[in-house]
Amino acid sequence: MVNPFQFLQEVRAEAGKVTWPTRRETFITTGLVILMVLFASLFFVIVDYALRFGVGLMLGVGH
Repeated sequence: MVNPFQFLQEVRAEAGKVTWPTRRETFITTGLVILMVLFASLFFVIVDYALRFGVGLMLGVGH
């Protein structure tokens, strides 16, 4: 078993090695994620509409 105090010291030492992103990097990646979500949403709306239209035509409901 490891001493809890020693464990906390090691955790703090490891956390100090983490490279945190800058505010600018965070802003850019957040913007890119939002942009990709919008593109994916638009893509799935178009695919959903096309599939609904195609199935409607096949079933004869689309007149």
